[in-house]
Amino acid sequence: MSVDVPVLPLLAGMGVLLGLFVVWRAGRRRAKAAAEAARTGARLVSLAGRVLLGGGVILGVQCVVITHPDNTTLLLVVLALPDLFAAYVLTKALTVSTLEGPARRRGDRR
Repeated sequence: MSVDVPVLPLLAGMGVLLGLFVVWRAGRRRAKAAAEAARTGARLVSLAGRVLLGGGVILGVQCVVITHPDNTTLLLVVLALPDLFAAYVLTKALTVSTLEGPARRRGDRR
């Protein structure tokens, strides 16, 4: 018993399978890119939250010390300390950058 399959429908079927595979791979790449963009946005929101929280703590401590100006040394330290924090944060923000290269595929060298 033999099955006689015409060449044209066989090639058409293989072309459809290849097309589905290409579309699936493209969708997967787009999904990875969207996930990476979401992670980057979350990092930015997290950084903004930490900055606001730190600023609020510093402001609160300064307000408490300024309302009780009995100790001049403590007053100077509390007013100068935020400058050190700001210098550290600015230096770190302007010099440190993350280098996240593209994801490695199977067979790529390390």
